[in-house]
Amino acid sequence: MRGPFVIRRRGGRADRTRAPRRAGHGVGRSLLAVGCGALPALAFPAPGLWWWAYLALVPWLLLIRTAPGARRAGLDGWFGGLGFMLAMHHWLLPSLHVFLLPLAALLGLLWLPWGWLVRALLGGTPSALRASVALLAVPSGWLLVELARSWEGLGGPWGLLGASQWQVTAALRLASVGGVWLVSLLVVAVNTAVVLLVAAPGQRLVGVAGIAACALVAGTAAWGVPVPDRSGTVRVGLVQPGVFDGPEGPERRLARAEALTRSLAGRPLDLVVWGESGVGADPTGDPVLAARLTALSRAVDAPLLVNVDARGADRPGIYKSAVLVDPKGLTGDRYDKMRLVPFGEYVPARGVLGWVTSAGRAAEEDRRRGTEPVVMTLPAREAGAPPLRVGPLVCFESAFPDMSRRLVRDGAALLVVQSATSTFQDSWAPAQHASLAALRAAETGRPVVHATLTGISAAYGPDGRRIGPAQGTGASVAVVRELPLSETTTFYVRWGDWPLYGALVVVGGVVAAGASGAFSPPGSAPRGRRARTARGSAGRRGR
Repeated sequence: MRGPFVIRRRGGRADRTRAPRRAGHGVGRSLLAVGCGALPALAFPAPGLWWWAYLALVPWLLLIRTAPGARRAGLDGWFGGLGFMLAMHHWLLPSLHVFLLPLAALLGLLWLPWGWLVRALLGGTPSALRASVALLAVPSGWLLVELARSWEGLGGPWGLLGASQWQVTAALRLASVGGVWLVSLLVVAVNTAVVLLVAAPGQRLVGVAGIAACALVAGTAAWGVPVPDRSGTVRVGLVQPGVFDGPEGPERRLARAEALTRSLAGRPLDLVVWGESGVGADPTGDPVLAARLTALSRAVDAPLLVNVDARGADRPGIYKSAVLVDPKGLTGDRYDKMRLVPFGEYVPARGVLGWVTSAGRAAEEDRRRGTEPVVMTLPAREAGAPPLRVGPLVCFESAFPDMSRRLVRDGAALLVVQSATSTFQDSWAPAQHASLAALRAAETGRPVVHATLTGISAAYGPDGRRIGPAQGTGASVAVVRELPLSETTTFYVRWGDWPLYGALVVVGGVVAAGASGAFSPPGSAPRGRRARTARGSAGRRGR
């Protein structure tokens, strides 16, 4: 786009020169984009303003649609993405310090093409065609950004917009159909429709139709998608010892977990679950520790699922592993964590970035990865009853919808998440992490327990609703939750991430249609014929 001109008189004739651009305006707009991008974070725990998600993108979308050109729209998308990532991950500051800013800036680049897409469809005075396409394409573009940043190497799928709706019944039913992706799609579609109502008076009917369609989808999900059928119950003990710092912290934490576990003796239990890193040595190479854990399992007459964060006794390197112990001893069932937290559990490209360990709390030594998911089989408590099959996940892995889906397809009837958020205990992280289990339960139609060292520990039924109160970060407690079991196969478990494939088709179609001139982007106009001079040469414009 051509900038503004200033007309000066020189020797009786007009001279048009380009007016200098104001650098401060660009900086101010960029800062505004950062602020707009941060607004959706308020819809997540701990603020938990779930309803805000349906309006939170409106200021950001309004800003992008007024961009004077595609370059500025891309910058508005980039800086808004930076603000979103900073707001969603601000609790990582104690670990990453100033390095959080460049990481957020890098991830914010994923929203740059989304900015182009928003301006192309919503900018200027959108036609009915552009407005209608925007209701599908803008949410689809957002979904592709969520897909890209869900790669473990880019930090994983923390803060997917649909996850903010973890307490909303309609959203949980929708998740059982298309996963958290379908919920994100609906939320962004509502925001897009609101923008049409606010900023495109000529297309308010399209905006109203968009909101009505979203309401119809949500209502159909809430009342038309059945909850999973109940096929029995399972009683699970959750042990949350609390924070124990200092050199003797691990042993004190183990002793506290032992005492809490013994308090469950005499209560019928199918499984007792400890949080992540509850055991600081590998029991397969420590007979005394193995005997202690076996005695605990015998005392409560139930298998004990502990989590070991230690160097392997029979292999090199440090693993985070879910280890099953029953009254007879170590069962041999073991799951090694497969998806690790960047910087927290390993340093990407350590040869280049290893120096960050001196400035933050990045891992001094990379943890080793497991190679495959594991479904563990527990013995039946009653004669003739089928054995219970359990699918363990460790901490960060509960953010990945595909991992819980894979475990259920492999036969898991109960999903167990072992976590520890002690480093971020006073932040929004524990509440956000615990809420993810609700989405995983709704998606898979299986109960999920989220057991932590320091809170928040919680349990959810197959429909995603929480069973009993959550245990806060200040609690040192052992609780029992009786959870419904289900054998229902949800649509999401059967068909997987189909909303993502649909989003790829929609965005690809829009890009192809735009390239062929099917609809005009904002600011474009048909070019007229160039004037001809008396000699037949093309006249020059803008002279």
